[in-house]
Amino acid sequence: MTTHTVEGPAVKRLERSRSDRKLAGVCGGLASYFEIHPAFYRVGFVVLTLLGGAGILIYAAAALVIPDEGKPDSVVTAALRERRDRPWPLIGVGLLAVGALVLLSRATLWPSGDAWVPLLLVGAAILWITRQETTPVETTDGTTLAARDSRRIRRVFRGILIAVGSLIALALVAVAIFAAVVNVHLGRGVGDRTYDVAGIQDLRHDYTLGIGDMRVDLGNVRLPAGETRVKARVDVGKLVVVVPRDVAVRVHGDAQYGQVNLFGDFSDGHDVDRSVRESGARVLVLDAHVGAGKLRVMRAVR
Repeated sequence: MTTHTVEGPAVKRLERSRSDRKLAGVCGGLASYFEIHPAFYRVGFVVLTLLGGAGILIYAAAALVIPDEGKPDSVVTAALRERRDRPWPLIGVGLLAVGALVLLSRATLWPSGDAWVPLLLVGAAILWITRQETTPVETTDGTTLAARDSRRIRRVFRGILIAVGSLIALALVAVAIFAAVVNVHLGRGVGDRTYDVAGIQDLRHDYTLGIGDMRVDLGNVRLPAGETRVKARVDVGKLVVVVPRDVAVRVHGDAQYGQVNLFGDFSDGHDVDRSVRESGARVLVLDAHVGAGKLRVMRAVR
């Protein structure tokens, strides 16, 4: 009885070429697998690199995940298998790699577009902390090194938490001291406020704000004969008061720390105090104060 063995076609395997390589053999491997000339892939990577750096990222990723010719595992697969019991150095390398890729691609993964900075710092710190020492280890399976890495990482994160907590405490103390010195009252409000006073019936005697910017526009108010008194105060921030064009003013403006600008005449520094006195049939008596910030009093332009 004759036995016939039917052999199936050999499965083609994507590998980085050793015989046709300029850098890591990615283009040569792709060319062999898809049976397309390697120049096609090389030109594509160059074009993607010139259009924003994506070519470098894709090539680097391919070099890591595609195995070298004749080897069973890629760089990533081999690293994961070998570092299964001691992953911290691999995590550090990964953070360094991600930070470098973000730097190359100029990706905006941070409010200021500088996500690569903390990634590089944290990755480098992990590699430094978990560096293998020359002292002999008790076992050869990596258990002792893994436990040592974990303890070091825990100590570092504990130190970071203590440092962050200390900074927060110091910041709170500084804020409390500042609030006591400047006499900040959060009950007066926080944020930006604008008061466009339409007429004398809407005019208030006091305008106050704790922290923020406040604008009090009195340009449309028709003041009665005699004196009209108004107080405006911002503890921390900016205060702008617009007075009518056709009235006399008696203004007293002061700032504990900052700038006082009365109709273009200004001074800045500590305990700034300025005044303007005019006489007339209708007089606006304005008392304006800023604890820390800027005070500006100006005439309406309309």
